[in-house]
Order: sequence, then structure tokens, then C-alpha cells
Amino acid sequence: MSSILSSSRRSRWERRVALILVAVGSLAILVPLAYLVSGSLTSKETIKTVPQSLVPSETYRTPIDGQITFVYNMTVNGQPRQLAVVEKNGENWVYANPDNPAERYTLPAADPSARATKLAFHPENYSTALTKSPFGSYMLNTLVILAFVTLGTVLSSVLVAFAFARYRFRGMPLLFMILLSTVMLPSQVLLIPTFVFFANIGWYNTWLPLIVPAFFANAWDVFLFRQFFLAIPLELDEAAKIDGCGPLRVLWHVILPESLPVVLTVTLFTMIYVWNDYFGPLIYLKDRALFTVALGLQDFNALYFQQSHLQAAGALMMLLPPVLVFFFAQKYFIQGTVVSGVKG
Repeated sequence: MSSILSSSRRSRWERRVALILVAVGSLAILVPLAYLVSGSLTSKETIKTVPQSLVPSETYRTPIDGQITFVYNMTVNGQPRQLAVVEKNGENWVYANPDNPAERYTLPAADPSARATKLAFHPENYSTALTKSPFGSYMLNTLVILAFVTLGTVLSSVLVAFAFARYRFRGMPLLFMILLSTVMLPSQVLLIPTFVFFANIGWYNTWLPLIVPAFFANAWDVFLFRQFFLAIPLELDEAAKIDGCGPLRVLWHVILPESLPVVLTVTLFTMIYVWNDYFGPLIYLKDRALFTVALGLQDFNALYFQQSHLQAAGALMMLLPPVLVFFFAQKYFIQGTVVSGVKG
């Protein structure tokens, strides 16, 4: 009995430690995102201050005697006050009460760090970023490419994986091994010959080099589909064949309905990859009218490199769609990558 209680206590402590580690890791990941959100809502002047505040704020200024002057956090007779600078005379400055300018004080010079701040959100940064760069066009271009690439990837990978999972022929293991070996081939090795080929057939500065290769499958997705298909009992295929189904109808009516988690997983992986892909569009696209989100955002950052608040707003707008997709579809990532049998 004591050993059971000891094991239960140990299990609870392990869960608590795991929860703490997950919480710490989540905070470490969310801190940069929090600074990005804060920067996107901060003014151009304030975002350059070091260190940057997590809460969008800016220095407080007020008109005194026809001039706009800084307000400082000062101490008068032991009481904290916010006073505006009226005159600077060496080590002693003249301050005024912003609510009653006739109320003046002569106090030691204030340090810049003592300037009063106030909350100041600038949501107009998003509309300004959208007007300075055609992000709407970039998103539309990306969605068109994403739709075709996702369709081609899922369709071709499903067909190849179905053949490897359900058919036996001479040399099949060797052929599958060759397919898997392509995963270890760095993309940089094929970069120059692939670019020369596409340029020679007139596909440079078009979307075709980004779309057409997706219709020829890839080893990783084929492997993922194949492993999932192997977990589906062959008896289902045989029952469908008795009812008169051919190979494609077996695939469509038997295999795919049972493989919905892995289909959604590959779809989501492909969508996020295409949305974030920068290298491919950089190599093959030249005209800004054809730019994707990733390439357009980089072009925007190069043009407005001195306006960090607009860069943060643009980056956040482009980051939001894949984050939302991953957040609402995360369970499919888990289900699709775990090979399991058919539930009764």
C-alpha cells in the first residue's frame, strides 16, 4: 500500500514539474511575440527607446506658454508630482503645474528617464502599412499558389503512397528506399540545375516553378501517408472489391475516409510551408506583382527599414493566419503523425 501511495505522489510531482517546464517554455516563446505586438501598436519615436516597453506608451507632453514641453515625474515637499518644464537654467529648472501653469517651482534638473509616460496605442500602424505596400495583393498571390501546391501535394502523395502500401511488385522495397533517400539530399544541391532547367523552358518569373513540382509528390509526405495506410486492415479493401470497387474507388471510398487525420495534417503542413516560403519565390520571382507574402514582407522591410513600428505591424499581419490555422487544427497534427489502427 505504501509503495502505491509513494508512486502516486511521485506521479503528481512529475506532472507538476512537467507543467512548470511547459509554462516556462511557453513564456520564453511568447515574449518575442509580445514585443512584436507591442511594437506594432507603438509610435515611430517610442519604439526606438531602449529598453522597449511591453506596454505601448509614449512620453507625455503638454503646451505651456505656447510651447510643447516634456512633463517629468518630480517630488515636491515629499509628494510625487507631474510637472512640465518651463525654463532650463543650469542645474535648476523652472517647472509648472500642467493643470495650473501659474503654479511654478524651481527644482533640480530632471533626468530624461524621469519623463512621464502615458498609454498610447497606434492601431493606425496597420492601415498605414497596408497603404504603403500592396499586402492584399501579396496575400492573394500566396493563396493562389497555396491552393494549387496543396492540391498537388496531397493528390500526388496519396496516389504514390497507396501504390506502395497496397501493391507488391518486384523491386518495390528498393524503389521505396530510393524514394526515402531523397529526403537526405539537400535542396541546395539541386538549386542550380533546377533553376537552369526552369529558366530554359521559360518558367522564370512565373509561378509555375513553385506549383508544378508539387504534383510529383515528395518523400516525406509519401512516407507519412504510406505508414498510415498500412495500419488500415486489408479486409476493408477486399470487401470493397467484392462489391465491385476498382483501385481508385477503394482509395476514395475506403482508404481516404479512414485517413482523414493524416490528410489534414499534410494539408496543414503544406499550407504553412507555402505561406512561410521565402527562398523559392526569391529565386524565381522578379516582378513585385507576383510576390508572395514572405517575399513582399522582406521587400517592405527593406524599403521602410527605419520605420520599425510599420515593420512590426506588417510582420504581425502576415504571422496571424498561420498561427490561427495551427492553433485551431493542432489536434490533427497529433492524430496524423501517430500511426494507429481502425477504431471499431
